[in-house]
Amino acid sequence: MIDNSRDNNSESSIYVLLTDTGTLFTTLIKSITAAPYNHASLALDEELSEVFSFGRKEPKKPWAGGFVKEDVYEGTFRQYPGTRCVLLRLRISRQERDAALRTILSFQKKRQVYRYNLIGLLGVLMNFDMETKNAYFCSQFVSEALRRSGLSLWDRPSALVTPNDFLHHPAFETVYEGLLYDYPLLKRERLSCIPEQKESSTEWEEQAV
Repeated sequence: MIDNSRDNNSESSIYVLLTDTGTLFTTLIKSITAAPYNHASLALDEELSEVFSFGRKEPKKPWAGGFVKEDVYEGTFRQYPGTRCVLLRLRISRQERDAALRTILSFQKKRQVYRYNLIGLLGVLMNFDMETKNAYFCSQFVSEALRRSGLSLWDRPSALVTPNDFLHHPAFETVYEGLLYDYPLLKRERLSCIPEQKESSTEWEEQAV
């Protein structure tokens, strides 16, 4: 449940989590972009208990994507415990944070109509806005959610914003960079049941089984 408490006079923060899971899809994107991280998520808290993005609805079905509330202890992250990440903080007002909460809630309420914008990824590579109705890819969603909250960070469409753009934007400060499961604010009791990374297993092998 999203915390809707209000105190518009105080400073607040919102976070962008960039990850590299090492899945076949992200590895393919990385080979083209040469960027260190290829998935972006919007996080409402530093403990990463409220994380949202556009991605896989089921860990082993990369073609079934849409709006998702991500659990860093489960799903794709659990399948790839060697995931690397960087957590970025954006300092905002309480009013802007409230607007971000409303934006995310609107996506949640209509989550069934949204799908993953695979065509839009091709547009990014060609630097051409190929925005599709009710379809987003991860960084497009994060940029658009911030824009709708009054936080326009770029003078170009959200469909042309990449995870690497967040990494290099001066408004963000780095909170942590390294292995996701080494992040000190995660719950150790939930990490204790996560299997160690399989060094020899690949997504190709899993899909071939």
